[in-house]
Amino acid sequence: MVAFKLDGAKMKTSAILKHPTAFLPITLSLCALATVLVFLVLHGPAPQVDEGAAAHIWQLLMAAQVPVVVIFMITWVQKFPKQTLLILAIQVTAALTAMAPVYFLHW
Repeated sequence: MVAFKLDGAKMKTSAILKHPTAFLPITLSLCALATVLVFLVLHGPAPQVDEGAAAHIWQLLMAAQVPVVVIFMITWVQKFPKQTLLILAIQVTAALTAMAPVYFLHW
């Protein structure tokens, strides 16, 4: 477990971001986006007849984020609400970025 020094009510966002529950959802979103981009490079943007492995991997990566974000919120929002909300905004932006190609290509 990662230990942090709690200097009163001040803690840098970068220190919280080093905690696995903070950076893991962002990493999972980037991996999901990479999965979509690799699929597009290899197969093109045409809709597929059936969902393939890439679609299932994307779904698993996106779904795996939900419990991690919930744990992150439970752990950090009471202690450092401002920094937690900033990191949550980054996590949500990363997830929406991973969802954008799927939405715009109507997959």
